[in-house]
Amino acid sequence: MPKTVTSRAGSLERCGLTDEQLVAMLRNMLLQRQIDNRGFQLNRQGKIPFALGSEGHEALQAGAAMAFARGKDILAPYYRDLGLVLGIGVTPLEMLVSMFARADDASGGRQFPNHYTNREHGLLSISSIIAAHLSHAVGAAYAVKLRREAGRAVLATSGEGATSEGEWHESVNFAAVHRLPIVFLVENNAYAISTPQRAQMAIANVADKAAGYGIPGMICDGMDPIATYAAVKAGLDRARTSGGPTLVEAKCFRFLSHSTDDDDRAYRNRSDIIEARKRDPLPAFERVLIDAGVLDAAGAKALRTEVLRETNAATDAAEALPYPAPDELYTHVYAGAYEPWQ
Repeated sequence: MPKTVTSRAGSLERCGLTDEQLVAMLRNMLLQRQIDNRGFQLNRQGKIPFALGSEGHEALQAGAAMAFARGKDILAPYYRDLGLVLGIGVTPLEMLVSMFARADDASGGRQFPNHYTNREHGLLSISSIIAAHLSHAVGAAYAVKLRREAGRAVLATSGEGATSEGEWHESVNFAAVHRLPIVFLVENNAYAISTPQRAQMAIANVADKAAGYGIPGMICDGMDPIATYAAVKAGLDRARTSGGPTLVEAKCFRFLSHSTDDDDRAYRNRSDIIEARKRDPLPAFERVLIDAGVLDAAGAKALRTEVLRETNAATDAAEALPYPAPDELYTHVYAGAYEPWQ
């Protein structure tokens, strides 16, 4: 049976986290939601073509990011990991520049929104093909092991839908056979776009699949940042000390549609979303910190104001930047001549 990780209700189970780290996690969650909502707003205004929502994933991503060792670990995220990449060092401005597809974007304005890469932060480029990035992550973990780079690990994330893909199984199996330093974090929000979990697997927990590969499986409350931090940290610590891979399933809920191109009213009841929002991780975690004396109401309000100001500043700065020049269309696309048809 997979191990379940929780934090004690009614009390603050710190799991070794300082006040500063706890507040940083709340700030990450607030910033993630603000930028996330900004993407949907800009899309509806016709300013950007596409945006992905991560409302409901904020707690697990803030917790996982806090467990990540900057400057050592490698992150192979998926497209809904806005908060995770924020937590390891990507800035709001970089995110907005990507959304607006401006020339200053790391990909020169060519990449899909939410597709980041940054070698300095240990951030692998995201793959649009579901689960394909996991084989890249396993390759990185294999390199870490072959080079005997002690104290390093790879954190690879996906949704539960990705676990039905062949690449997911191949990656987990290879990692298990070779005892690679990697954690597979599955962000289970119950829907693979419009497909509910019950329609793609006959088990209640994705973590139950771990036994089939001979690796540990863990389940945590993805609406609780501390519980997710504890689970991911345990897996990463194991990976960093030659213990091999771990499968962590963080159960959460996706409050918004899959993307701005999706209408979830076609496959979800509004009552289910209203009920799930009662467990919204942002106000819940804010209350936990206030009740524990880590933060007061004035400090929480100041944090929200600061996050809104930062998001507005990043939006304005990104929108003011120029688009890529037309003569750059084929740069970094084809080798040699830029007229590939000749």
